[in-house]
Amino acid sequence: MEILLSLFPVVLFLTFLFIMDRVKLVSVKLIILSLVWGVISAIIAYLINNVTIDIVQFSSSDYSKYVAPILEELIKSLFVVYLVSHKKVGFAIDAAIYGFATGAGFSLAENIYYLNSVSDASILVWIIRGFGTAIMHGGCTSVFSVLLISGRLKERRVFPVFLAALMIAALIHSAFNHFYFDPVIQTLGIIVIFPLFYIVIFRYNINQLGEWLEAEFSSEVELLGMINKGELSSTKAGEYLISVKEQFSNEVIFDMYCYLKLYLELSIKAKSNIMLKENDIEIPYDPELLGKLAELKALRKKIGKVGELVLSPLVKMNYRNLWKINQNTI
Repeated sequence: MEILLSLFPVVLFLTFLFIMDRVKLVSVKLIILSLVWGVISAIIAYLINNVTIDIVQFSSSDYSKYVAPILEELIKSLFVVYLVSHKKVGFAIDAAIYGFATGAGFSLAENIYYLNSVSDASILVWIIRGFGTAIMHGGCTSVFSVLLISGRLKERRVFPVFLAALMIAALIHSAFNHFYFDPVIQTLGIIVIFPLFYIVIFRYNINQLGEWLEAEFSSEVELLGMINKGELSSTKAGEYLISVKEQFSNEVIFDMYCYLKLYLELSIKAKSNIMLKENDIEIPYDPELLGKLAELKALRKKIGKVGELVLSPLVKMNYRNLWKINQNTI
């Protein structure tokens, strides 16, 4: 019974989040890796906490309120930082699910430790640990993840966003450890508040994805069609390229043209893949895909930062566009 109460709630909640993700942009492989990192981070945090508590000379109670939340949230966040830095996350709900999986792994390891070390705890303690502490760990890392990806999508400076997200997650964690309310009431609060948080994120994510696809897809298809017909010069994009032609050699202009055409092809394909995933349709294998991705990378290098800046009114390689192209490899 103790195992069921302390371990299963967070696993069931993670499964629920995965099923509720209608767009299905999250990867099962990355969810598993997030869980694994959560377990590893719990072990690392345990070892560091044992050493640090003697150094700072805090009581166990004060340490759990003021030091442990910062340390644990920092360690848990590292895998989410890796996912964002490698453009594996494109929307808030993806980040929230990966973040919760990381926190779930942490809480599983922590509760297994408590199961082995505290044998005489009451059923109420395991209910609080399973439905309260475990969900809290997942929720805090989700909050960090959502704030981090939101900052990246808005092109905010990385370190201030990371620091702010970490501090907010640590404050929530610390508030939980203070037990300002009766533990049962606090657990009930966790059960109510975090599901509402995910419902809001899900609804926002669906609206955001729909607006993004609608805003870009038709215009990209139209522009690529004009390029393929040899009628780019009759479009505003073509007029813009002609206006900057004298500033660059013919070779660089040709590379810009190839870059624009290839980017549009890959962008449209990535959006098509997203819509196929959303409708549970298998994505067809494209044997030329890796070659096109390598060619785009080579062209981006050839046109350089100046070329990218010139093309930015047409193709801005911000975080989401880089993530979008990366969807072709998933």
